[in-house]
Amino acid sequence: MSPTLIITKRELRSNFDTPIAYIVLCLTLPALAYAFFLRRGQNFFEINRASMTTLIELTSMLVVALSAILTMRVMADERRTGTLEMLITLPVKDYQVIIGKFLGTWFVVLAAIALTMLFPLMMFVWPWKLGNLDWGPVMSGYLGLVLQSAACVGIGMLVSSFTESQVIAFIVTAIILGFLHVTNYLIDSTDTQSIRVALDFVNFDSRITSLAQGLVTTRDILYFVSIAVLCLMGSFMALERRKWA
Repeated sequence: MSPTLIITKRELRSNFDTPIAYIVLCLTLPALAYAFFLRRGQNFFEINRASMTTLIELTSMLVVALSAILTMRVMADERRTGTLEMLITLPVKDYQVIIGKFLGTWFVVLAAIALTMLFPLMMFVWPWKLGNLDWGPVMSGYLGLVLQSAACVGIGMLVSSFTESQVIAFIVTAIILGFLHVTNYLIDSTDTQSIRVALDFVNFDSRITSLAQGLVTTRDILYFVSIAVLCLMGSFMALERRKWA
């Protein structure tokens, strides 16, 4: 088995050795069910159309929260306990450590995303069969969630690479991801065109909404992929710097 897969399995095991992953996964469906079916003015029955856009948008917020929670310990705790130093002295390349930890964390977020697929399946396939649903936008929306989750986990890993404190890693990651999620609401607060363009460009929410409506563009895909790749490169450089410090 390759070192990357070994580290991935180790990271998955460490996530499920603590109650955090179980608690978050168990709370995922009830929280989304409440927001999707019962939230006043915006629930599925009140909008009166067979659309999963609201579910995708709510799940996007879940991805932000879950990524911040899971990545706060992925590098920071290893630095604090000294196990990171032990890991990098083993016959394992640094990029394999980074990729393995990324995959082990990303898969947990993907599991939470997969759980939300129960909503459209139960409502339009079995047992409720409420009508015909255009699955194209649903699939493109979930593609967006997969890509967004990769970017969010990448950002969280990068932040975690520069601190030994899980609390600091969580707070900084939550601020960054929260900001990227709400920049569309800040556009009207400035008259400077360059700032407006920048806020629109970095926004997560508008891209997820477009994908949930079936508008798949290379621009949106490359945006999320680029963030994930650049953050993994940054994490690798941080690990290299610590190795030779």
